[in-house]
Amino acid sequence: MNKYELAVVVSAKIEDDERAQVIEKVKALVERFGGQISDVDEWGKKRLAYEIQKMKEAYYYFIHFESDAETPGEVEKRIRIMDNVIRYLCVRQDA
Repeated sequence: MNKYELAVVVSAKIEDDERAQVIEKVKALVERFGGQISDVDEWGKKRLAYEIQKMKEAYYYFIHFESDAETPGEVEKRIRIMDNVIRYLCVRQDA
């Protein structure tokens, strides 16, 4: 089992409950492919380094989880097509 950190940048144009649903979907994907989530760190609304899809701000979330090596690829494949996720990145953390 490896430790991973999944950074998810969610659109600031959606309502709070919609944003919560997006994060719940991402968490469900991680668990569906065998990951065990240790914590979810919500950074809140931050200014983007550069404009993305005519947005200057977005909400940042960091999901820490443990899983086997196939899980991050499967999760990223599905996050890629989610409408309100504007950026994502999954990295392996060293022990």
